[in-house]
Amino acid sequence: MIEKSASVHWEGSGKQGQGQISTETGALQRYPYGFASRFEDDRRGTNPEEILAAAHAACFSMAFSFACDKAGFATRVLNTQARVRLAPLGEGFVIDRITLILKASMAGIDEARFQEIAESAKRDCPLSKALASVAEISLLATLDNGESVTTSASLFNAHGDSR
Repeated sequence: MIEKSASVHWEGSGKQGQGQISTETGALQRYPYGFASRFEDDRRGTNPEEILAAAHAACFSMAFSFACDKAGFATRVLNTQARVRLAPLGEGFVIDRITLILKASMAGIDEARFQEIAESAKRDCPLSKALASVAEISLLATLDNGESVTTSASLFNAHGDSR
């Protein structure tokens, strides 16, 4: 079993308060966040959705690479972006959509098999499973196999069922 940790120190009220996020590895060390970096466009701090996006993109990329290894395909370069949407709901907020955007450079794989592996990696990555309450997790996967570049999109509900 593996357990990782992060901590937050917060001072002040919700809108005026400020927090600092730290991770056990030191990747984030007292990194600032607050209302402005979460709900406005203040780029001097981070926010939970940005950190979640980074974590989901990283988890998905590794799951995809491992799935390709298992299927006998070598990944050369993977670039994954995740977009996490925080939307108002009643008096609060909800993360209602995550979009994963994969651009993969690999040889010897056809588009259909590439999309199959990408979709299974999205479904099986531990963060996708942990985020099962998110109403929509979609995937836009682009393959550059050295001969052509193809793109396919898929939309899944929280339980991995295609829509």
